[in-house]
Amino acid sequence: MLENQSVDVVIAGGGLVGLTLGIALADAGLEAAVIDAESPDRMTGDAYDGRSSAIAYGSQQALAGIGVWRHLVKAAQPILHIRVSDGDGAGGVSRLFLHYDHKLLREKRRAPPPPLGYIVENREIRRGLLARGKELPRLRHVSPARIERTERSGVTATAYLSDGRSIAGKILIAADGRNSPLRGEAGIRVTQWSYPQTGIVCTVNHELPHEGVAHEHFLPAGPFAMLPMAPAGKQQRSSIVWTERNDVSAAMLELNDNDFGAEMERRFGMSLGRLRPASRRFGYPLSLLHADRYIDHRLALVGDAAHAIHPIAGQGLNLGLRDVAALAECIVDSWRLGLDIGNSLALESYERWRRFDTMALIAVTDSLNRLFSNDLAAVRLVRDLGLAAVNQIAPLKRLFMRHAMGVVGDLPRLVRGERL
Repeated sequence: MLENQSVDVVIAGGGLVGLTLGIALADAGLEAAVIDAESPDRMTGDAYDGRSSAIAYGSQQALAGIGVWRHLVKAAQPILHIRVSDGDGAGGVSRLFLHYDHKLLREKRRAPPPPLGYIVENREIRRGLLARGKELPRLRHVSPARIERTERSGVTATAYLSDGRSIAGKILIAADGRNSPLRGEAGIRVTQWSYPQTGIVCTVNHELPHEGVAHEHFLPAGPFAMLPMAPAGKQQRSSIVWTERNDVSAAMLELNDNDFGAEMERRFGMSLGRLRPASRRFGYPLSLLHADRYIDHRLALVGDAAHAIHPIAGQGLNLGLRDVAALAECIVDSWRLGLDIGNSLALESYERWRRFDTMALIAVTDSLNRLFSNDLAAVRLVRDLGLAAVNQIAPLKRLFMRHAMGVVGDLPRLVRGERL
């Protein structure tokens, strides 16, 4: 039992991002404590989270580098193709589209190209993270436990728990979600707004094989994503992220399975045969959030505590995992040099590193959602021509594919496939 103990790094929040950061640091040799309000049993239950996540190739490299991926590989479905199309919500689909094929990245005399990414159920990611965490003696997973308050002095950062325990470290990481109490304690302001949309999420059974194709089908109410999942026995499965207007989403969530399946087919079509929900349905209100800064004295924000974006490109988790890779590198490099890992130079380096990537992705996702979530004829023509143009310009398409894979820009070592 932890009682008034000390570690190197204290992480508030044991979700996908917080636990991954704890594993990365412990794998590199630091003592890390991850404090989570939820119990592992609840977080891995079917009722907790119905989402699946797109894990870009660069994020998969990072997870492999810290020993997590081997726990996920059996549950991961490779994305071999991405097809982006424009529809009218009543079954009509534009003949102009954008198609990414991972084979376009093949290089001469090299091994076969990797997948563009993978689809993994969130509960399976949590199970994999928990399994890897148990293998690391330097990782302390304190759960369930609630942080009552924190204190950051000149040389330490301490989390005081509601049960009377305290855990001190040299730096405190806020991985406690978009409503981050630690961010609020630090007085860090945010820019945020809500979209008039809800993300409807569930697992779907379908008759025909998906062939590893991830579909992003744009509709007037918002994008309808059909993401290929690993089969369950002989059953073909995909995960949907159906963006719908707030005034319609509640009624859709209450439909019986047959009517819900018919509404999916009306929007997506019959290319996968009959569609029927195979899990509980979840509805998530959609919003954007960006912290004015990612750091404070002996404090760093990661994941949704720093930024939350529209799911239109499936990049939310990947953005958080790049936070993890960058912050872990800054901390570990300072530690190996014998420096104070909570010093302002390390934190400022992390913030500079992550801000441009985050701001760019916020701009892209917000603009795409506004551009495609309408049915104006002139706008539809322009965007369809744009999709078709990118589809025909091979160098530009390959660049966009590499962006989708998360392998463009100033990449942390983990994302490049290297060890910390």
